Amino acid sequence: MANYKILLIGFIAVIGVAGFSWMNWQVRAPAQIISQANAGELVVYKSPSCGCCGDWVDHLKQSGFKVQVHDTDEMTAVKNHFKVPHEMGSCHTATVNGYVVEGHVPANDIKRLLSEKPNVRGIAVPGMPIGSPGMEQGDEKEAYQVIAFGEKGFKVFAQY
Repeated sequence: MANYKILLIGFIAVIGVAGFSWMNWQVRAPAQIISQANAGELVVYKSPSCGCCGDWVDHLKQSGFKVQVHDTDEMTAVKNHFKVPHEMGSCHTATVNGYVVEGHVPANDIKRLLSEKPNVRGIAVPGMPIGSPGMEQGDEKEAYQVIAFGEKGFKVFAQY
């Protein structure tokens, strides 16, 4: 019986070390892909295979932003690193001047964010609404909102 206890304790220790190593890897994974930006420069994290993300980046550049793009398959880790609320999620995540910009946010709303400097973590367009920048489909447009998020919860920042 004592041998079983020793085996069980050993098994639990191995699982615990493996679990800690996996959790530690999950925490460190974003640091391998997180980049520093210059003031006013957007750093965009997107999947390498996402076309609408590329179209959104083009929208930003056409609006005068300098953009640094990082293709990654670790989008969940990026969103976790920047504390993007699950309900605000979209296909790409960006940062600018300490703010998070999640999803197909219009460039003018990013400019407004940088001008007004509200006390929020960031702004988001949840999902992928048709007609938002990068999601154009001719004349078809869905109503959508840009949501500010932070410690105090959620608030409508703009509406389309």
